[in-house]
Amino acid sequence: MLSYQHSYHAGNPADLHKHLVLAGLLSLLTRKARGISYLETHAGRGLYDLGTPEALKTGEALEGIQALILPDCPLATALAHTRTRHGSNAYPGSPLIAQTLLRPQDQLHLMELHPAEYRGLRLNLRAENTAIHKRDGYEGVLALSPPKPRKGLVLVDPSYEVKTEYIQAAEFTRQLMAKWPEATVLLWYPLLPAARHVELIDNLKLPYFRHEVSFALKDGQGMTGSGLLLVNAPYGAEKAFKKAVELARPLLRA
Repeated sequence: MLSYQHSYHAGNPADLHKHLVLAGLLSLLTRKARGISYLETHAGRGLYDLGTPEALKTGEALEGIQALILPDCPLATALAHTRTRHGSNAYPGSPLIAQTLLRPQDQLHLMELHPAEYRGLRLNLRAENTAIHKRDGYEGVLALSPPKPRKGLVLVDPSYEVKTEYIQAAEFTRQLMAKWPEATVLLWYPLLPAARHVELIDNLKLPYFRHEVSFALKDGQGMTGSGLLLVNAPYGAEKAFKKAVELARPLLRA
C-alpha cells in the first residue's frame, strides 16, 4: 500500500488551484436542470481537519486556504457549508466539494482503494446520490462508463508516488474518452523539478486546455506549482481557470 496521505497537504496552494477550478466547472455543468455524473479516480477521505498534527507538521494550509479570505464563489459556498457542519478548521476535499455543490438529480461515483481513506470517505460522504467504491480508480471509472446521466465530469487526481502514473493517467484518459465521449475530464499534476508531467502531456494525445500556476510553497522546496489539463471543456471553462487565479491572488501566479 502506498504511503501518501493527503491530510498533510490539505488546503495547500495546489488544492486551492484544483478546487477553485473544480467548483467553477461544476457550476458551469449544472446550469441546466438535467442531471450530471461526477466521478473521481482517487477520492481520498473527502474531509480534512487543518488543526491535526499532520496538517500542522507541514504548515501547507497556512500558505494556502488559511492565508486567503475567499470572496463569494462556488468554493467559498462549499467551504462555508463544510465549516458550519464540521467546525472552523474543516476543509473539504474534492468529493465533498462536489457533493455540496451538486443536486439530488446528479450522481456521484467515488473510487478509493486505501482502506483507511475508504473508511473515512464512507463516513464523511453519506448521501443517496453518492456511491463509494473500494476499487482501483482507473478500473472502476472505466467499468462504470458511460454512466447515467451521460453528461458529466471525471476528476483524475493521483498522488504520482509511482513515476509511471503520469503515463498511466494519460492512457486511462484516452480509454475513457473512447468509451464515454461526452465526458469532461480534469487531470491534476504537480510541477516538480523533475518535470515528469511532460510525460502525461506527451502521452495524452487528445485536445486539451492547459492551465498552470506557480507558488512559493516551503520556500521553493519540492512542488513549485500546480497544473490542470481539461479534456472536452464545456463552454465557458476558460473563465473558470482565469477566475481561480483572480480569487487566489497573490497566492497563485499564472
